[in-house]
Amino acid sequence: MSMAAVATATDLFGEPIEAHPSWFTPAAFLSSDFSPSSYISSLRSYVPLETLATELTSHLTSLNSDLIDLVNRDYADFVGLGTSLAGAGAGHATVRIQAPSAELRSKVAALRGAAATQLVELRAGMERRAAAAASRQLLERMLDTFHVVSKVEKLIKELPTAPSDFAGAEVGSVATDGTLQNLESGNSSRITRSLLLERIASEINRLKFYIGGTKNLPFIENMEKRIQAATSLLDNILEQCFVQGLEHRDNNAIYNCLRAYAAVDNTTAAEVLFRKTVVSPLIQDIIAYSGSNQSEAVATVSSDELEEDYQRIMQCVEKDCKFILELSSSANSGLHVFDFLANSILKEVQFAIQKGKPGAFSPGKPTEFLKNYKSSLAFLAFLEGYCPTKAAVVRFRSETVYAEFMRQWNVGVYFSLRFQEIAGTLDSSLTGPIKPIKSRKETQKLLLKQSIQLLESLKTCWSNDVLVFSHCDKFLRLSLQLLSRYSTWLSTGLAACRAHSGDADWAISAPVEDFVYVFHDVSVLISELSGDFLGHVSQFLSNCSDEVVQLVRESIAQASQLLQQLLPVILDTMIESIVEKSVEDLRQDMRQLKGITAMTNKLPVRHSPYVSAILRPLKVFLEGERSAYLTKEAAHNLLSGSAEKITNRYYELASDLIHAARKREFLLQRLRQGAQRRVGASSDASDDNISNTEKICMQLFCDIQEYGRNLAGIGINAAEIPSYRSLWQCVAQEERHSVIAF
Repeated sequence: MSMAAVATATDLFGEPIEAHPSWFTPAAFLSSDFSPSSYISSLRSYVPLETLATELTSHLTSLNSDLIDLVNRDYADFVGLGTSLAGAGAGHATVRIQAPSAELRSKVAALRGAAATQLVELRAGMERRAAAAASRQLLERMLDTFHVVSKVEKLIKELPTAPSDFAGAEVGSVATDGTLQNLESGNSSRITRSLLLERIASEINRLKFYIGGTKNLPFIENMEKRIQAATSLLDNILEQCFVQGLEHRDNNAIYNCLRAYAAVDNTTAAEVLFRKTVVSPLIQDIIAYSGSNQSEAVATVSSDELEEDYQRIMQCVEKDCKFILELSSSANSGLHVFDFLANSILKEVQFAIQKGKPGAFSPGKPTEFLKNYKSSLAFLAFLEGYCPTKAAVVRFRSETVYAEFMRQWNVGVYFSLRFQEIAGTLDSSLTGPIKPIKSRKETQKLLLKQSIQLLESLKTCWSNDVLVFSHCDKFLRLSLQLLSRYSTWLSTGLAACRAHSGDADWAISAPVEDFVYVFHDVSVLISELSGDFLGHVSQFLSNCSDEVVQLVRESIAQASQLLQQLLPVILDTMIESIVEKSVEDLRQDMRQLKGITAMTNKLPVRHSPYVSAILRPLKVFLEGERSAYLTKEAAHNLLSGSAEKITNRYYELASDLIHAARKREFLLQRLRQGAQRRVGASSDASDDNISNTEKICMQLFCDIQEYGRNLAGIGINAAEIPSYRSLWQCVAQEERHSVIAF
């Protein structure tokens, strides 16, 4: 059974929704004789143009949509133009275009081959043209070389015909005729000659350029001798002209000669000639050395000092060398390639010092070495004053001669010698005993030789006669090492004094009173380090950055802090010594107290004689002359610390004595009770006798009352000392525990 055909929308509902008007027939566009103008003319009589345009636009949109659908449906076949492409007989179309495509391909291949042939011929022609151009250029350069050589030879031949040196005639004419005519003629001749030499130098420079591109050619090799002869002759004549210009101070001739030297790139020759002609005679008159005419005359009076020599050299530079320095540094002169400062003046000065005064560079004599070194730096600064710009200064300092000159000054060895000198002097002073030195200087606040030497060493490190600013970091390190050495010496001595043993004999053998000098000097040193000394160092570093100055300040403050930490240790050492002296006799007196109280059955009512001697070492110390070097604060700390520690030791001895007495009394009571039990006596019998412990406590009570009064006599409130209150509680009767009164 066959299925019925599916009904379309047109079959069911008639005309489609988007059906065209009856007057618009799209099939007419496919007609071979379709004419757009005729079509529009036939419709415009009854169809408005706007309506026609709307229908055409709608039809175009529909066609585009159908085309897109068709392409998307058969995209692969559409791209490959395959035979399966739907619509319009794609297979037949492919067959139809094969023949034209093959014909077109063959034509393109033929054209391509012809173009390749033409390209090969064109490239070959270009290569031939390039070779011809290179040959022509080489030939032109060879011809130019020949012409330049001939021109140079011709110009050199013209030199003798130009006015030459009439120096002798000029001098004679001036002396005999008293006119300047011949002198002016000589100046003019030098200028003319120098101008011609500058021109020849320019040609020589051009000749070098030509030769640079035509090396290893037979033609050039055949001309090599002519070129060398011309160059050598130019150098000789240019040297003569330049020397004559220097001798007569002819700025124009010198300027032209310098331009000639710059043109041939031979600045070294000009610098050597200036050194030989002008600088060397001047320097030899000041610093004579072997080979100079003045060496024998000054050999007996020559010294290694350079300050006066530098002064004379600077005067000579200002008088006899300034003209060429200003000439070579003038703007737009083209002479900045010369460096007469380094390669002429400084080089000759260095050579003269090495030959005439070699000892000036030796750091074996530190004082003379530093003086010469600073004079040399001042001389270099003077030379840098002739540099017109900062770039010129940098260039001057980068010269080999400048670096060699600075290497002559071995500042490292100089510092090593100063280090040994300064540190060795301090070490020598630290090996002796501590004794005060009476100084005639009213400003001298220090007392001990060791402290005085330390401060002098620190000031020496930063004095103008010792310090080298470029090595100030090393001198700062030396200063800190000196402070550390002094602090170590002091701390080691204090430790040995307290331990009564060690290598510091000066501290073990020194009386306690001498440590007042130590305390005083350390206090003064701390004040100096944070005051005048720090200000002096900061002044030296005023040109440094704030960060550097701050780091230096912190370093010195840290070293000062080490000394600050020793002050309490020194004070404790003095206190310990005073306490030992006070307790030395007290210990023996406390042992005797037990026997004294046992000799009587009465309670003591008077203090023991030893009490008045307990504080005697402290009083003697404070009343001595040396205590005047203690500040009020230090004296008070010494007094209170000594009193407290003496009281502590007093309490320890008293408590030990009472404890031993009670223990002994307890044992005796046990023995007595045992004996009574053996004989049958009653153990409850009371003993009306006063015990030895009670008598000892009563005696100690009387003693500490007197001791408290003695403390009050030197300004100490005994009730404020914890160990005194404990001692009071230990020996006083129970009803008197709460109130300390004496």
